[in-house]
Amino acid sequence: MCGIGGMLGNPDLAVLARMNHLQAHRGPDGNGIWSDDDCGLAHVRLSIVDLARSDQPMLSDASSVLVANGEIYNFRELRSGLSAYPWRTAGDSEVILALHAYSVSSHRGFGRAGGVMPDNPAEAHRDWVVRLDGMFAFALWDGRKRELILARDAMGIKPLIRTMVDDSLQFASEAKALRAHEGHIPRLDESALSARLAWEYPLDGTTLFAGVSQVRPGTIETWSLSAEGRAVRTGLCFFELPTASMDSADIRVRAYNAWAESYNESLRAKSPGFGGSAASGAGGSSTIGAVGDVGSADSWNPKGGAEKLLESFVSSVSDRLMSDVPVGIALSGGLDSSLVAAVAHQAAERAGQPVPACWTVAESEDNPDWLAAEAVAQSMDLVHHQHILDESSFHGRLPDLAWHGEDLDVTVLFFQPLFEKMAESVTVGLCGQGADELHAGYPRYRDLDEHCRMVKGRLAQIEHPSAKALLAGELPVGDAWWSSDHRPEVHTASLDEFLQFELTHGQLANFQLRLVDRHSMAYGLEVRVPFLGRAHRREAGMLPMDWRLPQDCFPGQEKAALRRAADLTGLPKEIVHRPKLPAGTATTPTLIGELLDELTPRAAEIAQRFPGFEKVLAAQPDITIGLGLFYATHILDGGRRVQGKGLVELLDEVL
Repeated sequence: MCGIGGMLGNPDLAVLARMNHLQAHRGPDGNGIWSDDDCGLAHVRLSIVDLARSDQPMLSDASSVLVANGEIYNFRELRSGLSAYPWRTAGDSEVILALHAYSVSSHRGFGRAGGVMPDNPAEAHRDWVVRLDGMFAFALWDGRKRELILARDAMGIKPLIRTMVDDSLQFASEAKALRAHEGHIPRLDESALSARLAWEYPLDGTTLFAGVSQVRPGTIETWSLSAEGRAVRTGLCFFELPTASMDSADIRVRAYNAWAESYNESLRAKSPGFGGSAASGAGGSSTIGAVGDVGSADSWNPKGGAEKLLESFVSSVSDRLMSDVPVGIALSGGLDSSLVAAVAHQAAERAGQPVPACWTVAESEDNPDWLAAEAVAQSMDLVHHQHILDESSFHGRLPDLAWHGEDLDVTVLFFQPLFEKMAESVTVGLCGQGADELHAGYPRYRDLDEHCRMVKGRLAQIEHPSAKALLAGELPVGDAWWSSDHRPEVHTASLDEFLQFELTHGQLANFQLRLVDRHSMAYGLEVRVPFLGRAHRREAGMLPMDWRLPQDCFPGQEKAALRRAADLTGLPKEIVHRPKLPAGTATTPTLIGELLDELTPRAAEIAQRFPGFEKVLAAQPDITIGLGLFYATHILDGGRRVQGKGLVELLDEVL
């Protein structure tokens, strides 16, 4: 785990060093920079595997250089098949360099007989990138071909963002690192804000920073310098597409391939010196297919199905115990994190690793989350660390929450003290994120019509052209918007459709996974997500919707198939059937309530600071406070954070 950054075009060692400084929290164990005349790479390291070696940027004998963030869980299997490669480390990241070198030397994955490059250069890398099983974002510079490769894992667990500054491509793990270049001045993206306020999470590639977008999960991008020295994207392709339901996998694949084909056609039109005809581009014969797209979700037998579902999860947890440093579990007492704890002994035995301990924070010892987590740890015979949150710490932590989160979160304030406590003892954590998106766990899934009305109502309150474009389904497709049509009625037409939307357009990668990544890495803690392992995703995709959200179900009955699997673990029945609760307000209801009561009058003043958004902000005081803090810490004064300022002082600066 680490933070990565880089520049293609006019690389500057001073800028790269500042990128590392701005992301130092992600990698307290080391840092390095590398540059040639065209490309520069930066890396800060959190040592987890191969502690003594595996420093980055990492060079190969084939003149390629790598910076990578994340973990490749199947790296030992991959290494065994590449025995001829001159390994320099015993870590997982080097397999990326090795697979690339093998692909180049053998012309594998090029999609053409004789190793001729395809018209879409990104497709040359699909066959080897798809072999990586893990969470990752990486940048690989091929010095011989003068080509930069950017790739991000299929679920978007690890972040990778980019922007253009003059003719140079700048990229990093976090948006704050981009301000290392004096030419990049952070500005609020009001179009992205419209979607964020309506849907409750950023959509597609938007980031709330104007001109700053994300590399799409599950994609490979290739970049080179044009004859004029400008960084130009030369290709894009999918290597893995997650689907909420295997029954609709073919439809999803066709839609995503159409997006990639359209995107590459626009690249060829803008840069005729790169690529060629559309016939063999992203929409050609080598288009992506869904991983695990076999079988059907027409029926599901709980008798044997629950065992298979549980086995897929145990396998996923076992893989994510891969570490040369201690591992822990973030235990809230909800079903999802409790299931991680429930299989900890079995997974640890399978992995040949120590059984991880658990960590829980709450505002009091009679908090329901506290009591539920206590019951889980005792029933599963796990070491349990518990911490009562300090009421006075909430004010002090909110500015840090805004700085690290790079979004509008306020009610998830418990994340930072939880991860801070874990980081005192372990370097790796396991969490339960991802289960609700796969298994239909959120309360809004019970009434999609009502959710649609709420989103449309919020958009109607926003007086901004972007809100009208969202309501009309007329968004400009590109880096920021991956679909022109984000009308609420389109995405909430069915549970299948809505799960797919939340899985691939915002809720998962842009909200849940972003929260975990930013706030854990704020303390140099890597948090892994077992529910998003390939095997478990495949089994979840086979579930009929009635086994995710039974018709007319009550709280505690959603995620029906997953609860059947949990019943096989020995978890207390009250945990298996515990209803879904909002994470932040469930853990700290009184502290958050008191904080919002105190700040709501100020929120009304802040709302007036954002013309066109006043009405929708008036109904969301917590988000308004978050917006004020985001603006103060990331936008004002060119995004130069003023150290030492308190919550009220920062909010006053916005007014």
